[in-house]
Amino acid sequence: MIPAVRRRSRRAAPALLLTTGLLLAGCGGSADGAADPAAAGGHDHSGDAPAVVEGPEDRYAGLDLPEPYRRPSFTLTDTTGAKYDFRAATAGRPTMLFFGYTNCPDICPTTMADVAVALRGLDPALAEQVQVVFVTTDPATDTPQVLGEYLDRFDADLPTSFVGLTGDQEAVERAQLAAGVPQAEDNGRLHSTMLLLYGADDAAHVAFNAGNTHQDIAEDLQVVAGA
Repeated sequence: MIPAVRRRSRRAAPALLLTTGLLLAGCGGSADGAADPAAAGGHDHSGDAPAVVEGPEDRYAGLDLPEPYRRPSFTLTDTTGAKYDFRAATAGRPTMLFFGYTNCPDICPTTMADVAVALRGLDPALAEQVQVVFVTTDPATDTPQVLGEYLDRFDADLPTSFVGLTGDQEAVERAQLAAGVPQAEDNGRLHSTMLLLYGADDAAHVAFNAGNTHQDIAEDLQVVAGA
């Protein structure tokens, strides 16, 4: 079992060294511990999750990924009840991918709100290119209807609609494995805090966590979506 890592303050210093994709946060609480990179084997990209070093020479405002995460392939169910092939539906487009659940009291709504604010600050033509995909880690509760109502709170006035995905427990676990994030625990309430941003090359060179702001997301969207 992968232990949780305490969330960093949103005002934490920018310099850090962490293993990206292996941060877990229990919404509403957290526990100390060091994540085991070997426990997240089976990624689309090879080897362990890459170390991330933030410093003045970094290209991105978010967390630079020295070893890019490849756009994963998985199929789940969207908020209309239709099958959604993530790789086929988003290929070649700037895409943000996050795993969480609708009853989360802190990390998930904060992340979705930050994404929405970042998109509102972009040129509408640029924002319209961006796909935002939220995969539930609590499929027993988050039906397509529940997910749709939840995401409508964030994207109602945006030029792009957020995509909510659910499925059976095994399918959700396979999606997390394909994306290179650890399996959620405690019925989905202990889950990765990472928000991955894929570019036109179908790779994520940058990710975000609770230490990043909507300004960071907006800045890197302009780099990735404008490239």
